[in-house]
Amino acid sequence: MKNKCLLIAALILALAGAGCASVPGKGDPRDPFEGYNRAMYKFNDTVDRAILKPVAQGYDFVVPGPVKTGISNFFSNLGDVVIVVNDLLQGKGEQAVSDTGRLLMNSTIGLGGLLDIATPAGLAKHNEDFGQTLGKWGVGPGPYLILPLLGSSTVRDTAALPVDAQLKYPHYVENVPARNTTYAVDTVQTRASLLSASNILGEAALDPYTFLRDAYLRRRLLLVYDGNPPKTKEDLEDEDPEAPARTAPEKSAPDKPVVDGSKSQSGDTKPR
Repeated sequence: MKNKCLLIAALILALAGAGCASVPGKGDPRDPFEGYNRAMYKFNDTVDRAILKPVAQGYDFVVPGPVKTGISNFFSNLGDVVIVVNDLLQGKGEQAVSDTGRLLMNSTIGLGGLLDIATPAGLAKHNEDFGQTLGKWGVGPGPYLILPLLGSSTVRDTAALPVDAQLKYPHYVENVPARNTTYAVDTVQTRASLLSASNILGEAALDPYTFLRDAYLRRRLLLVYDGNPPKTKEDLEDEDPEAPARTAPEKSAPDKPVVDGSKSQSGDTKPR
């Protein structure tokens, strides 16, 4: 864990002066390290095609469906510890109570999390992490960043990784082989669950890198704002192309309400 933190810190420092790694010409302002990111994306994709994907396909073929569901539920239940802590850090008291109840119910009645009893009982699964917590309190995402083996991230989310890692169960497993096995099974299970999505990505996207980057950044934005992000200038222009050209509406007389509000706001008519 200590080595991982040092690697992340060194990576962020190296990227601070990585202007030479940028793609020439006008690029996406969210992705100033596109040259580096594309190289790392290619590296990760090569490792995935050579090792992770074949192993995940074998796991998906050999392991029975109910067993895969149990393993997925088990790791999802462990992840609820991270969610509860970040609920509290974000001031989401009601959600923290719900997620704590979910954790306790699945850990006991659900046989250590192998069975998801909480969802049918009305305790929905949430998704919170320390990157979202930082975003909640005003920390911007920073540039898009692809990490070795870990994949898509941002500078903010990368800095948040060590905090969430401290809360995860495998971190406290002292037996090294057992801890590594836990990480390995979790990684393979996660990759197996993404097999269909990766196939769609490869077939549908003209540029998988751009597609993945935009999808990741959009998803993180939605998570930080719980599905209701502030509208950007581009969003407003898409909703109404005439919006930038509009002038302030003229005030109507209090005793003569405007009948056609849309015309009054656009400045096309005045109150009679």
